[in-house]
Formats: sequence, structure tokens, C-alpha cells
Amino acid sequence: MKKDFLTLRDWSAEDLKEMIQTAVRLKAENKNNVRHHHLEGKKLAMIFEKPSTRTRVSFETGMYELGGYPLYLSSNDIQLGRGETIKDTARTLSRYVDGIMIRTKGHEIIEELAQYASVPVINGLTDDFHPCQVMADLQTIYEYKGHYNVKVAFIGDGNNMAQSWLYGAAKFGIDISVASPEGYECKKHVYDEARKTAETTGAKIELVRDPYDAVKGADFIYTDVWASMGQEAEKEARKKIFKDYQVNAALMAATGKETLFMHCLPAYRGLEVTEDVLEGSMSIIWDEAENRLHAQKAIMLKVMGGK
Repeated sequence: MKKDFLTLRDWSAEDLKEMIQTAVRLKAENKNNVRHHHLEGKKLAMIFEKPSTRTRVSFETGMYELGGYPLYLSSNDIQLGRGETIKDTARTLSRYVDGIMIRTKGHEIIEELAQYASVPVINGLTDDFHPCQVMADLQTIYEYKGHYNVKVAFIGDGNNMAQSWLYGAAKFGIDISVASPEGYECKKHVYDEARKTAETTGAKIELVRDPYDAVKGADFIYTDVWASMGQEAEKEARKKIFKDYQVNAALMAATGKETLFMHCLPAYRGLEVTEDVLEGSMSIIWDEAENRLHAQKAIMLKVMGGK
């Protein structure tokens, strides 16, 4: 039976942790110039309805390093962009490739794609979730701490990143506090589901208003852009709404401990984060970005076969 990678909610903590360990191993092998073509002969269709730097390059490079063939498909390249139904696209591509990665808008699109595809579907990003990024983040945290007994403070919009982090924290037993302005919180059903999972792992999951409350005792402070793709028209309004949610030196110091800074990128210096924090010694954003490659290789191995 095929297994899709749509959200972290759908996977057991054991499976997710196993993927992180695989990612760590693959990264070490990369550093030593060891190449294993675990997906030799496999083909991955990569559908991009939203543009990307890290998602495209990491998936394409990762598939190449695993010995497979990545096939880039923009909306202009396939009939999906001209009105062909999602289910027809899913069933057609399934006859050609061994897996589908899609970066799209509404989460219902990827759910329908997975429903009708007979090959595994991987979520490269939707408006609601970005699980591949959180897997790279979790790998980064493990590399720095050697465990998951940490607290993460997420500052800003309760968007796809914040919601993916709720699931990830709950699964891994990580305490998380998400600080968002009124009206920009994570969706209630996502929060409720994460809280339910956290009951079994011991994670503390909370949504707060004040970013200074959120960061108390945090080992990691995480943020994302204030206006995501598709929200460009709201950019100026969001600057005013989120002005008190900037990650700066004062907020980093408010944790009361040595705290590391994380960002999924791209970053807008002077908005959600100041230049000194982004480029400072506490920033681990480039390790995060690199780990997109290794975490996604581990995901592809898990759902498409290989060791």
C-alpha cells in the first residue's frame, strides 16, 4: 500500500525519527563523497504551481544524488494549468512516474491528487502545511542538541509553517509556543489535533499573543515572512499588524538563555527579523537550508523505496 507524505500528522513519531536518522546518515555520506543510488531508475514528477528556490533545487538535486530522474513541471508545462482535473492528472502521471511532489495552493488540491494517484505524493508546500521544511528543521535541531527535549518559540503568522510545527512538535515531544496577532492564529482544528497528540508525548503546545511570553526559556526562536506567496496585496497592512512580532536582539535576549535562531527562508531583513540576528552567531538558517536536501532524500527513500 502506498504511503503519501502530506502532513506530519499522518506519520508515527517512530517513522519520522527514523527518517531524521536516515537524513543524518545521508548527509554524512555526502560529506565523505559517498553516493548510493537507492532510487536508481525511479522517476519523480515535480509539479510547481508556486515558484521556489530551496524546494526545487533540493528535490531535484536529491533525486539526482539518489540515482533517480527528477522531472520539473510548472503550471505552464502540463494541462493542469489549463483546466484538466486534478484526478485526471493524478491518474495520468501515475502511469509514467514513481512519485509525485507538488508545491501548490489549497491543501485540498494535494489531498485529491493523493486520493487518485497510485504512486506516493509528497507535499512540497500548500497554503496549510509545509512538512518537508519542518523535517529539515527537526534534523537541524537534532544535529545541534543531540535530542528533542527542547522548546521552540514560533513568532509571527499562524501559517503553513506554524501549523506544520504544531504537528512536528507534538509528534517529537517538543514544547512549542506560537505567538501571533489576533486574527492570524493557527487554525483551531490543527491546534486541537496537536494538543491531542501531545498528550501522549508530553509536549507542551500553546498559542499566545505576546511574543515575549512565547520566548521564555526557548532553545530556538523561529519565524517566517509576514506576507507569504499570494498575500502580496496585504504586505503593507501586515507590516503594521506584525510590527511587534519582529525577531530582534531584545527578543532573543528575553529567552534568558543561549538561544538559536531559525527561519525557513526567504527572509526579509528589517521586517520579520533584523539583520544582526539573521547574520549573527545565533543564526543557524544555512544549516536548515542545507538540510532540506538531506531530509527530503530521506522522505523520498521512505515513500518511494530504497535504503
